[in-house]
Amino acid sequence: MLSKLLSSAVLGIDAYLVEIETDLSSNLPGFAMVGLPDSAVKESRERVESAIKNSGLLFPLKKITVNLAPADIRKEGSAFDLPIALGILAAHQQLDPGRFAEVAVMGELSLDGSLRPIKGALPIAVAVRQAGLKGLMLPLENAREAGIVDGVEVYPVSSLRQAVDFFNRQLQIEPFTVDMGQVFAESARYNVDFSDVKGQAHVKRALEVAAAGGHNILMIGPPGSGKTMLARRFPTILPKMSLDEALETTKIHSVAGLMPPNTALVATRPFRSPHHTISDAGLIGGGAHPRPGEVSLAHHGVLFLDELPEFNKNVLEVMRQPLEDGKVTISRAAMSLTFPASFMLAAAMNPCPCGYYTDSSHQCSCNPQSIQKYLSRVSGPLLDRIDIHIEVPALKYQELSQKEPGEPSTVIQKRVDTARQLQLDRYQGRRHIYCNAHMQTKDIRKYCGIDAGSEELLRAAIGKFGFSARAYDRILKVSRTIADLDGAEDINATHISEAIQYRSLDRNVWGQ
Repeated sequence: MLSKLLSSAVLGIDAYLVEIETDLSSNLPGFAMVGLPDSAVKESRERVESAIKNSGLLFPLKKITVNLAPADIRKEGSAFDLPIALGILAAHQQLDPGRFAEVAVMGELSLDGSLRPIKGALPIAVAVRQAGLKGLMLPLENAREAGIVDGVEVYPVSSLRQAVDFFNRQLQIEPFTVDMGQVFAESARYNVDFSDVKGQAHVKRALEVAAAGGHNILMIGPPGSGKTMLARRFPTILPKMSLDEALETTKIHSVAGLMPPNTALVATRPFRSPHHTISDAGLIGGGAHPRPGEVSLAHHGVLFLDELPEFNKNVLEVMRQPLEDGKVTISRAAMSLTFPASFMLAAAMNPCPCGYYTDSSHQCSCNPQSIQKYLSRVSGPLLDRIDIHIEVPALKYQELSQKEPGEPSTVIQKRVDTARQLQLDRYQGRRHIYCNAHMQTKDIRKYCGIDAGSEELLRAAIGKFGFSARAYDRILKVSRTIADLDGAEDINATHISEAIQYRSLDRNVWGQ
């Protein structure tokens, strides 16, 4: 007997349908699986046999051949357990295959026949809808995630026995429904707020400017000055995620297996903070079967690199492509995959190896040569892509003892939203420009014109601090953002003056 049913597999952050064909023959008992299965798929034979027996069903003592089509793409993971088990039971006539043509099936089996959650439920549900199928059966824990896709009836099950009874029409399972408005509202809440931060008003201002213009930012200060605390609250002042952004971000986290149980959507800006010992594959993505790395997990959010000079130089260099293109391409012998990686970079570093060069309450033990060597670990090409460098001084007791809460994130976010809308209107019709940080040289010349007084101020700053051509362009872009926050159509000397303060490393204030 032969049975056929549909399942799905993930490739990159998208999914495609897989047809599972099962044939039973009267040869000596055995279990063969073809169609480029990986080790996890091959091991399903033991899980499937035990699950069928422990569910009170009969495992056929026949030659079982399972084919996963298309056979030229490698299948991986344990999510084929449930469809393979159902295919065997259907071929053995213990199950009615009448609904197989309209419902795709996914799920990992335990030995007792219960189901465990799978990765990639959201892209799988999208693939099922695009294929025109009526429904998708998958583990109960994945129901909320898959249920946000309109046009697909999601049938959650918790065991093999429930799935068998459903296809035999002995059990009625109501399709799982999700209120998208409620889910989006519940998920779009942050656990941190800028009102928690005491002092550091000028650093908060720099982060506001960075958020308003989409600028990458580098914070430089001694240990304990609040760099990490500020960075963790950076996503709370970025513009709220749209539904399309939330869906794309959720797909990446789902494929990576990072979705919490019974979570439907990632509706807050991601914040990823990898340790400085991370490898280039961990940061960019990779592996024999490429998986998204930290830059993709930070898509539409913030990637925070603490202790920036401590990162391996090769790791920092491979970030240049995603910072420039908003995506990362991983090539292997068998395939080439592209993952989205449009994120804002926030980085932090100490001013010297011991960390206390700018801290008046601690004695610095570093000499000028060691300070210069430490700062030079961050390459020029990477600094080229960071528009704002801001000093974060150690907090004084008066600031720490303040009882009044700081300005909340919601108030700052409103100003950021207003500035972002000005930029969207300004660049309407321009491809790949959504905020000031995306401007190229010709755009800077067009949109960042300055008057004679501002020109003279900038000329004096270049003469005093030795700014490079790249720093000149960065100052103009940041000035444009500051003007947008002020609601000003033209850039004036006040905007230029503030932007100059955000080039600490170019002003070469250390290591003298």
